[in-house]
Amino acid sequence: MAKQVNLADFQMTRTLGVGSFGRVKFAKFKGDGKFYAVKFMKKHEIIKLKQVDHINNEKRLMAQIDYPFVVNMTGYTKDDRFVYIIMECIGGGELFTHLRRARKFSDEQSKFYGAHTAGAFAHCHGKNIIHRDLKPENILVCQNGYSKLTDFGFAKIIEPGTSTYTLCGTPEYIAPEVLLNKGHGKPVDWWTLGILIYEMIVGQPPFCDEDPMGIYQDFGRQDLLP
Repeated sequence: MAKQVNLADFQMTRTLGVGSFGRVKFAKFKGDGKFYAVKFMKKHEIIKLKQVDHINNEKRLMAQIDYPFVVNMTGYTKDDRFVYIIMECIGGGELFTHLRRARKFSDEQSKFYGAHTAGAFAHCHGKNIIHRDLKPENILVCQNGYSKLTDFGFAKIIEPGTSTYTLCGTPEYIAPEVLLNKGHGKPVDWWTLGILIYEMIVGQPPFCDEDPMGIYQDFGRQDLLP
């Protein structure tokens, strides 16, 4: 499980990516020579964008998860300028890149990645955590070909028998009950898995439109339309 670490124990090398709060760097742990991904998040950006609770929630939820098909957080720390999250380093890139390159996957490939994601969801749901933001960009492929779910920025703990009402997610993947503001819970993750499997097999999601409003219209959500 994740624990507080000393940043001086890590040797930072190249930047792996840049996000809204900072960047992710490739780092070697001096103790055993293993490589990790270190997410640097600027405190002043987090405060300015009113994301303090959001970031603390993501860190708290990720600290509870330890599963083979999830990008696991191994440690965290902070200093005057940054909050740092240390995660497994996954070397094969996003499933999104592989899917766009292939245009679509075989049934066997789609079942393979669908099963990994289903396992990740089942594990999270066992801890009453819903992910709420599945898309091909949020699945990383390992160098051995297996995949891991990442990005718990929209994740939330939902106690049994309760619902949440926040509108979040990617338009092509949002479940109808989220759009219709009826209250949602764990089933929304299974909806998004169905969309992902469809996209892997067909090459595009079942609901797509240049304008997200067109997708919302598919679900009869007239009040979202301009």
